Amino acid sequence: MNPHSLDVTHATFEREVVERSKHVPVVVDFWAPWCGPCKALGPILEKLAAEYGGRFVLAKVNSDDNQALAAQWGVRGIPSVKAFVNGQLADEFSGALPESSVREFIGSLLPSPAEELANAAMDAHWAGDSERALAMLRQAREMDPAHDGVKAGLAEVLLDRGDAPAAAGVLAEVGDAARSDPRIAALAARVELAVSSAGLPDASTLEQAVAADPGDLESRLKLARLHASRQEYASAFDQLLEIVHRDRKFGDDSGRRTMLSLFEMLGPDHELVREYRRRLASALY
Repeated sequence: MNPHSLDVTHATFEREVVERSKHVPVVVDFWAPWCGPCKALGPILEKLAAEYGGRFVLAKVNSDDNQALAAQWGVRGIPSVKAFVNGQLADEFSGALPESSVREFIGSLLPSPAEELANAAMDAHWAGDSERALAMLRQAREMDPAHDGVKAGLAEVLLDRGDAPAAAGVLAEVGDAARSDPRIAALAARVELAVSSAGLPDASTLEQAVAADPGDLESRLKLARLHASRQEYASAFDQLLEIVHRDRKFGDDSGRRTMLSLFEMLGPDHELVREYRRRLASALY
């Protein structure tokens, strides 16, 4: 049995194709038992899935048994092959192609050596080995100096290690087109926040100031920014919400505006964003 090939149904498509493709490209083969060209294409896809050893996953959908799923993805004839990358439909073709063409199709989906090294580096970083991750990312950058994703990964590790100025310098080299990527946009906001927070007093000094005078909203705002720069978002939101409660007009509505900026940075699906968006609405209305 090929460990990199699996049968997928309507019930498992979201998990096995869409979600899985956020980690590895997934090539979906819509086929049917009666389809002659499917019998020619299927073995080619199986062979390549085994050959590539997990660099992509082959998901096979029996279109007779999953007609609604086939219709959902616009399958008008079979075989129909659709490739998913990062949760999105990335490319597709119909009909039985020769092996050379299928190999070229799959090759276009796979990450470059620099991307693979950068992905491994981020895995190391998230596992706690940021020193190794930093070395790997610098190597990946040498392999492909123009790759914006590699630069973003390097900036993220530098930022998490507390070197915001270096992170800002690397991120400044990212191209304008890549800045529309939500991940890179959020990272840029984090870097900007960290750089702007670099000159703030330490947390204990600000906490003492707020404890001595709960109405010291300037210290609250600085404390919120410091918490946010450390990714202590709940603490940051608590301080900002208190500013909104005490004086909506303070700092040109800076409590609310800073909360909205953090909401945008974290994204609408973040648990804290959902919670504090409700709490902010309650405070305002």
